[in-house]
Amino acid sequence: MNRRPLLSFTICWIAGSSAGCLFSGHKLLIYIACCLLLIAIWAVSRGIRWRTAAVFGLALAAAALYWEWNEARNISLLPEALGKQANELNENYVTAAGVITSPVERDGDRVDFTLKLSRIGLDLQGANAVHAADELVAVQIKLQAESEIAVAAGWQRGDRVVMEGELEQPQAARNFGGFDYRAYLLTKKIHWLLKGEGTASVSVKPPASWELSGILRWSDAVRSALGAELDRLFQEPHAGYMKGLVIGIQEDLDPDTFKQFSQLGLTHILAISGMHVAVYVGVILFILRRCRITRETAITITLLLVPGYVLLSGAGPSIIRAGLMSMIALLAARLGLLKDGMHILAASALLMLVWNPYLLLSVSFQLSFLVTAGLMVYTPLAAPLFRRLPGWLGSALSVTLIAQLVSFPLTIYYFNQFSLLSFAANLLLVPFITFLVLPLGTLALLLGRFWNAAALVIAHFAELLNNVTFAGVEWVNGFSAGTLIWASPSLLWISIYYTLLYGLLYILKRRKEARFAPQYMEDETRPLSELEQPGDDGRCHHTGRSRGALSPHPLFPVPATLRWSGPAAVLCAAGMALLLYKGYYAGELSGGTGAISYLDVGQGDSILITTPEGAHILVDGGGTVSFGDWEEWRIRRSPFEVGAKTLLPLLKQRGIHRLDAVILTHGDQDHAGGLQAVLEGMPVSALLFNGTLTGTEAYAELMDTALAKGVRMYAVHQGQMLTPDDETRLFFLWPELPAEGDSLLPEVEEQNHESVVFRLEMNGRGFLFTGDMDEAAERDIMEAGQQAGILKGGPIEVLKVAHHGSKTATSAAWLEFWNPGAAVISAGVHNLYGHPNADVLKRLADSATAVYRTDLHGEIQLRVRKEGITVRHKRLAPGP
Repeated sequence: MNRRPLLSFTICWIAGSSAGCLFSGHKLLIYIACCLLLIAIWAVSRGIRWRTAAVFGLALAAAALYWEWNEARNISLLPEALGKQANELNENYVTAAGVITSPVERDGDRVDFTLKLSRIGLDLQGANAVHAADELVAVQIKLQAESEIAVAAGWQRGDRVVMEGELEQPQAARNFGGFDYRAYLLTKKIHWLLKGEGTASVSVKPPASWELSGILRWSDAVRSALGAELDRLFQEPHAGYMKGLVIGIQEDLDPDTFKQFSQLGLTHILAISGMHVAVYVGVILFILRRCRITRETAITITLLLVPGYVLLSGAGPSIIRAGLMSMIALLAARLGLLKDGMHILAASALLMLVWNPYLLLSVSFQLSFLVTAGLMVYTPLAAPLFRRLPGWLGSALSVTLIAQLVSFPLTIYYFNQFSLLSFAANLLLVPFITFLVLPLGTLALLLGRFWNAAALVIAHFAELLNNVTFAGVEWVNGFSAGTLIWASPSLLWISIYYTLLYGLLYILKRRKEARFAPQYMEDETRPLSELEQPGDDGRCHHTGRSRGALSPHPLFPVPATLRWSGPAAVLCAAGMALLLYKGYYAGELSGGTGAISYLDVGQGDSILITTPEGAHILVDGGGTVSFGDWEEWRIRRSPFEVGAKTLLPLLKQRGIHRLDAVILTHGDQDHAGGLQAVLEGMPVSALLFNGTLTGTEAYAELMDTALAKGVRMYAVHQGQMLTPDDETRLFFLWPELPAEGDSLLPEVEEQNHESVVFRLEMNGRGFLFTGDMDEAAERDIMEAGQQAGILKGGPIEVLKVAHHGSKTATSAAWLEFWNPGAAVISAGVHNLYGHPNADVLKRLADSATAVYRTDLHGEIQLRVRKEGITVRHKRLAPGP
């Protein structure tokens, strides 16, 4: 620490910023006090000087206060300026004026950009228009006609804008562990969305004079031109892939290609980072030196060119980090100062966090700096393990292995999956892409305007290599068993992981070095044990190792390093194995407590049941309902689909490795649509459905996927029972028994009446699940209840209200029959159907039934114990 003061200072700064992020009030003060006490103890033990300790303590406290200061300033001033509460201002139509401060991006029929407001009000010319204090808003314009695409394409960063639109608050997370869009925008200091309809709602004028932001405007224009050139040279999907690889434009990357790369942990290839900057800097230095330019002048020229490359590459956190590091390293080389890589990395991190402390929460920032630091710290420890291999191979293996091990905790924390084949894929494909595909794509781009024929030939060859890459990635991903699903670990788990990893590699390194260390100097007398004995081959008779290796001969005892390293290595390895076991099975340990989660999937149903012995049953999967066929130009590259964007990430985030059963109550899209992504992204043992088909393409695809994945399929009916474990029973109450002799699945367009209805008994508590059943099915079930063995009667604790609270179900007789203590209604916020119906809510109130609604409460979770049921919901106060 004394030898690397800048690194220590940066670590203290990060610790202070993290404290400011995680704690507030007295908890923050206690945390800072504890850290200062540890620094004081460090100084008392003479580990550091008191002056150094004071600087570190000051860095820690200053970073925490700096974070708090930024938090205090990161609030919206619009409610105060417009004289309304935030909830009153929400969904108001306003007219706003400002400047575009981000690239203008179009995806299908939606255009997005960030606007820095100057004035806002109901009428900018009226008395109610107010100064907006340069507040940032995220603008979303929905195009109304295909001809508007050309109009939006002319908008650029720096343009002056006057527009009309609806002011909305960003959506907060509605499920536990779900993506929080509001919190994400908060890190960008954005508190409001401004939504407009069509380009007619926007008036755009270019800037009247040149401003500093004109550099970014120029950068956007150049990036757009380079992207267009790559579009001309390459066919799809190669064009989108090469734009991501060469210039960092990922918006046009084929979603399926990105998914394939993501599953193998290869997305870092598609983000401009240190690899690209290193190649860029190396090529420039090589060319300048071949032009016989002096070393100092070459370094200076390269240093001045790096910021331009950072701008042209999109200026993301990883490219800024790499650019800063390269510039500091070049400057240090020019001046002969600060040659320590960790110091350079620390300086880059400190500069970025002082500029924007919220970068600490960026996944890209965390991965970029952590992997870079990990390579510097852990690679020297791992290198001796590969010393018997050729230098180039040992270096490649150690770097790839360390990159995988270091990035592993953050990968599972944010993405909840890790491929066991990722190491092999990175080892083979990263050099292939870096040293073949990337140079070819760059060369084709550079030659495109000067020698078109050569550029097209090079582009065609690059496409052939891309086909090899895509085929290889798809083939490896075909081994689905190699992809493991992990629950998001705690910060403590991550800290212990890195500590054990360091300890294990350090011990193995010392052990390896001790084994290869010679026992004597060249001018010393060799030990008697080294003398050749008759019949031996010049090797130590006891071990078979060559001369110079350690001998276990009693005259030359094993060094202390080897004596303690063996047990220590075993202890670290056992600790790592136990840690990984606990982390992998974190979502499976229920401890005898059952759980029911009514997930918020908008206007649809999806319920996750976890039994006391750890079986997972998913009831329905929600689904995004599409009204009519969309024109091709409106279709987005990666449209929102509740199964892929909400349901599957939630299941993975909770560490569910396999669904023991999926119960599809009926085939309507708002119940079945999301299951397509679930079947594609997670192992499923069995699919239980109502024994009918819908005749729709989406439902047929779902059934085909289930068959292709080897999922066992069962058509359930009244009177059947499922027993996942000793404390759990599912009694199926509907649909009714099929007629004898019917062997084919009937096609039923109106699915609600055929919904699967079942009663769940778990830990002695009763729950009813109803799908979208109607009153006719309710009457039939109540009549069948008089028949022994068909219906287990008696009151239930919780009723899932049928059909999102529609007036077509949940009759007074039904409520009286079951006498539920509580009811859950799954409905979308401000849905077009008016669910839940007022009459249904009145009947529930009249029966003294407590009501929970996903549109008001978000996800609703029940913890089911034999002693009772506890309830919690994501949104503590009712409201959208």
